[in-house]
Amino acid sequence: MADPNIATKAPESDVQEELTPQTSPSPVAGEHCVTDRPLPSGRAATGEIIDINGVKVYISKPSDYPHAPARLLLLLTGGTGLKSVNNQIQADKYASEGFLVAMPDLFDGDAAPNASILEEEDTGSSLLDMVRMRAVEATKSFMIDMWMARHTEEKILPILHKVVDGCKEKFADAVQHGDGIYAVGYCIGGRYILLLGSETPAPTGPVDEEAGAVRRAPLIKVGALAHAASVNPDDFKNLKVPVSLVCVENDPLFPDDVRTLGEDAMASANLEHEVKVYPGVPHGFAVVGQYDDEGIKEAQETAYDQMLRWVKEH
Repeated sequence: MADPNIATKAPESDVQEELTPQTSPSPVAGEHCVTDRPLPSGRAATGEIIDINGVKVYISKPSDYPHAPARLLLLLTGGTGLKSVNNQIQADKYASEGFLVAMPDLFDGDAAPNASILEEEDTGSSLLDMVRMRAVEATKSFMIDMWMARHTEEKILPILHKVVDGCKEKFADAVQHGDGIYAVGYCIGGRYILLLGSETPAPTGPVDEEAGAVRRAPLIKVGALAHAASVNPDDFKNLKVPVSLVCVENDPLFPDDVRTLGEDAMASANLEHEVKVYPGVPHGFAVVGQYDDEGIKEAQETAYDQMLRWVKEH
């Protein structure tokens, strides 16, 4: 399959690069984290949104629950968030496999700006057109960066702690049946699988228990993540639970060097893990949504099977 960067690069791009000085900052989120693909034909969400400890959470249950036991699965989304039907259908797929799925609103009602609203038609290849295209790309990047600045680890982790605590109470039977909480995450949500699966070290200074500055054990028992965004090598430092990683080849949002450092850290810690790199697919490919390319369609199903198998076997 052709490299998408090569396949979509217009001949005039070399000229464009000469016109504008280039920098290469490490992106933390991108268009595929904030824009849904078209929905599969005839598919609709079947769960419901409820309140858990003041957080809106999409709940999807197996058809035979509570008559048959289920395990609790936390699903963490990308920037499209709680009300994305794509994400809701993704949750429903896991529910159909026997998991009681809780998908929290990580962004407190402030889903990412949809990059598609800024799409412009390709009207030609003149210098003016190239300048306009560059302006649109800069605006997209600025909007996403501003949104990311509003939704930091310091904002999202307390939301997750509320949901985990609430689920342990509301769905105690499912937590007990699975001997803990299972978790899967996509794009931005993928990084929080690593954080929830980590042991928080005890502080070196005075302990402020009201601020939560105490040693915290992992909040999940196993995790699987797909094309994570914003990951840094330190996110693997205190990881204590088995994880499966679905990765995109040459992904600027989860660079190869970061992934390699993560693999080295997990191997050094003798932590059970698996990493599969998918070539020829875009970041975001594993989330429910239609693609014309048969290779991407097949990879999407394979990635889902990889993540489902991992959480089922643990």
